[in-house]
Amino acid sequence: MKEGVRVLIAEEEVDKKIRQMAARISADYKGKTVHLVSVLKGSVFFTCELAKRITVPVTMDFMSVTSYGDDTKSSGVVKIVKDLDEPLLGKDVLLVEDIIDSGRTLHYLMEILKGRKPESLKLITLLDKPERRVKPVRVDYTCFEIPDEFVVGYGLDHAQRYRNLPFIGVIGQE
Repeated sequence: MKEGVRVLIAEEEVDKKIRQMAARISADYKGKTVHLVSVLKGSVFFTCELAKRITVPVTMDFMSVTSYGDDTKSSGVVKIVKDLDEPLLGKDVLLVEDIIDSGRTLHYLMEILKGRKPESLKLITLLDKPERRVKPVRVDYTCFEIPDEFVVGYGLDHAQRYRNLPFIGVIGQE
């Protein structure tokens, strides 16, 4: 059997939703500079497309984190692999995530970032699986709520493959 990818959310839908979110963010941050913090690697595609469409001033930074625990389950303890290059003190920060499921890692990460005393801290995600949530996470902007399926594309990968797909897909068998 050959592995295939079924389209869950078409490229045009993703693009339209990012434009809508960028318009909301631009309105919400009117008169301010929004500092995007992209969680590598998955959210880099989303972050770049979002940043291009936000009309208020934008600054960006990147961090890479891993969550480790027993086997494949996240413990929610975050190890920062690449930290931010700039302090967050006094900035209006928008944390950009590709997908939120259990919320363990993101809950912990938000606490770390709050401790760095930004002026404000909000969260945007491209995809949300609220039915998988085990830790509370306040999501300020959600592009799509999706069912509990393993998704790829638009930065999301399976064994480092499929990140470059311009749509959100589900891996299946052909």
